[in-house]
Amino acid sequence: MGQFSSHQAANQQSQRLQIESALRSSAGDLKQLASIVASSESLSKALEEKDREGVAQSLKYQWPTIQLEAGVDDLKIIGLNGRPVASYGDKTEGSSATPDTHWLAHVIANEQPGDFLRCQQVCRQYAAVPILSNGSNAGIVMVSRSLIEVMSYFMGSSGNDIALILNNRKKSFGDEEERWIPDWGAYSLAVTHKEKTLPIIKSAAKAASLESIMVKPVSIFRDGENFEVSLIPIGKSVPNLEAGYFASVENVSKQLSSIQTTTRTVFVVALAGWGFSEVLLLFVLWKPVQRIRALTEALPGLATGDYTRMRSALSGRRGEEPRDEIDVLVDSALSLATQLESLEEEVHQRGEKLESQVLELRKERDLIGNLMNAAQVLVVIHDDTGTVQLANRYAGKMVGQDEHTLEGAAFREVFYKLGNSTDSLTASFGQRESELMSQDGQLKTIVWHHTALTEWAGERQSTISVGLDITDRKIAEMRLSWLANRDPLTELYNRRYFEKALQQAVLPGARGAMLYMDLDRFKEVNELGGHQAGDQLLKLVSETLRREFGSQGVFARLGGDEFAVLLERSNAEAAVGLAKLMSEKLENISLDVDGQRHRTAASIGIALYPDHGPTPKELMASADFAMYKAKEHVSSRWHLLASSRDRDVLQERLYWEEKLRHALKYEGFELWHQPIAKVTDSAVSHYEILLRMRIDDDEGQSSIISPGAFIPIAEKSGLIVDVDRWVLTHSLKLINRLRDPSLKLAVNLSAQSLRDETLTRFLKDGLIEHRVSPSQLIVEVTETAAVTDFSTARCILQEVRDMGCSVALDDFGVGFSSFYYLDQLPADYIKIDGSFVQDLPDSRRSQVIVKAVVEIARGFGKKTVAEFVDRPEIVDMLRESGVDYMQGYWLGRPTSFDIGG
Repeated sequence: MGQFSSHQAANQQSQRLQIESALRSSAGDLKQLASIVASSESLSKALEEKDREGVAQSLKYQWPTIQLEAGVDDLKIIGLNGRPVASYGDKTEGSSATPDTHWLAHVIANEQPGDFLRCQQVCRQYAAVPILSNGSNAGIVMVSRSLIEVMSYFMGSSGNDIALILNNRKKSFGDEEERWIPDWGAYSLAVTHKEKTLPIIKSAAKAASLESIMVKPVSIFRDGENFEVSLIPIGKSVPNLEAGYFASVENVSKQLSSIQTTTRTVFVVALAGWGFSEVLLLFVLWKPVQRIRALTEALPGLATGDYTRMRSALSGRRGEEPRDEIDVLVDSALSLATQLESLEEEVHQRGEKLESQVLELRKERDLIGNLMNAAQVLVVIHDDTGTVQLANRYAGKMVGQDEHTLEGAAFREVFYKLGNSTDSLTASFGQRESELMSQDGQLKTIVWHHTALTEWAGERQSTISVGLDITDRKIAEMRLSWLANRDPLTELYNRRYFEKALQQAVLPGARGAMLYMDLDRFKEVNELGGHQAGDQLLKLVSETLRREFGSQGVFARLGGDEFAVLLERSNAEAAVGLAKLMSEKLENISLDVDGQRHRTAASIGIALYPDHGPTPKELMASADFAMYKAKEHVSSRWHLLASSRDRDVLQERLYWEEKLRHALKYEGFELWHQPIAKVTDSAVSHYEILLRMRIDDDEGQSSIISPGAFIPIAEKSGLIVDVDRWVLTHSLKLINRLRDPSLKLAVNLSAQSLRDETLTRFLKDGLIEHRVSPSQLIVEVTETAAVTDFSTARCILQEVRDMGCSVALDDFGVGFSSFYYLDQLPADYIKIDGSFVQDLPDSRRSQVIVKAVVEIARGFGKKTVAEFVDRPEIVDMLRESGVDYMQGYWLGRPTSFDIGG
């Protein structure tokens, strides 16, 4: 019955959709027909000419065809004022009623087709289409027809009887009495099978109101049959007009009869099932027997180990609550099977685990065996008596025996020979060293690591000793220790060791002498033969000194071509004698460079302590001063510091050294600068930093000292490196303070700074600390300084360029091999020596040299700077020669910077 109700509800909804679809289809047909009529050329022309007679005649011959084939009852031509111009069709009462004027006005105003449904005396469907003439609206065509066609379509598709009901229509005397439905106050305009259908509808009107029957159909029983009556509204109700409905009458007698038949069938089946269940009771006594039989067939699985089949056979036969003795027996059998299976699985797992452990032990044994034999260390196991129990192959190879023959030998006698033979190995667990004579006769140094073994020999304690051959490391350590105190090129002592030896020798009450030696014309060897030739000459000199005089004192190379000798407990006579012998031996040394022979000569300065210096520092300064004095005595080539004049000069040197230290400590220097400009337009490119010293006299007056007075002293005393770093630091401060990204400063560095390997680290830290771009700094070095220690200088200058700074090579052209070094040194600017620039207008030689320097520098991608430009005619010649930059008094004199500390 529920399915029947659902079906009827769906059927009612389907009928509603069918009627709505039929109404839309009918409206579409009417609009299409009206569009065809509106497209008549004669009709639009008559309307345009406002010829009413022409309008009436335009459709006179088409009207019969339209009426017969399309079922149209009425056709009207309506003007733009809403009034009919011509009319065709049914003239009976109510058949040609005009629809709502508002609807017609809407169609005329929007110039869009429209349809309208109206139920008054009859239910009609209207369609109106605008008539266009020359692109403008000339009127509308309106056609209409009755809903009888829709009723016929619905009856044909659904098979139900249908009636067209008009509500809110007052009864008139002309109406047929039998079509009046008083309970609804409605009138049946049309009905199928009127004699049968109309009484059913009137019965439905008595059973339910219009509103309720539209929501839910009403069931009517008449003449032994069941009917369902439902109402479907026709379109939307129009105010002040009568509403229309379609009343559907469906005969549901067959459906209800089918439901009753199904109910009886179910009842019969229920009775049959009850009888069948009674028969099943006969088999109740069979079940226990079958269960016992299944149990007896499954129990042998316990013996065969077929637990899965047994569990499968019994688990499906276990009884539900309440349980009996058979169920208890089945549970016991299943529990026993589970326990037996678990025990069997545990035995299997333990067997696999044991097999895996055996395999792991084999792997470990193989690994340990191969490791002991493959490892390049000595592995020896011995007991507390020192008897070897096991040794690896490398240990046997080291002593020239088979590892198996070592078993039973005394460990101490074979491997571990200590000075104290009573020393217990077990008391020295950890790391120990011993010496071992290998089979090839070499003495090896072995470091041993001893560790106790508790489970190796049962109750007796055993020890495993692992020895590592560190002979090569010992040799390397000795070599490093030797290199720490030696000069790697000459193998003499280095400056660090010599200063340490001097510190230990120059003590109160001690007497001795120091010789300071410098090779003459060593720069020529470097320039003509390159630094390789210079290195070779230094080796020859050092070999001679070490071979002839090495036992008489401490010989050291201080750097470059400078050597020093310390003679402890010596006097002036012995020191002078050694200096003479050294000069004679060195004069016998010669070196061939490209077919040219160079002979060696040296200038030796002699200073005594404590006479010429009570401290190592003063003694070295005195010996250095004496060496420079020796260069003035070409005949003897040695000089002993003795005269009062020497003391005055030395005193003056010490005075300037003290001034230098004071200036470094108390900011006694000033930075001056001189512009460097482009030759083409005299625009300043960068500035060269120039150093001045400020000295205050006793009256508080300050004076400015040029660098020629103190720079030579700074170079001889070793303070020049500190001066260079002061200039670098304060130049970076100056760039940071001025905050001009285009500012570039050129800073001069000495030869000693080019041998200082910490220079690049100092410069990099300074750039970071003062937030200065490396491109704003130009490092300027003289050609002479760069080639003194060419290899070190080139490396340092390359590191300076790599960090982003530029490099300028000053005083270029004065050396014999300037052009050779031009390609070798990493420089960005080449500063032409001022001696060539000053006489440029008057000297053809200088003109040729300048042009050659410019061309070669340009070929190597370097810029040229001309120094000492002091008059305009020099500028013109520099411009003709292609020089890039110029510097001199003509452009600007040096001026001071006040950097404020």
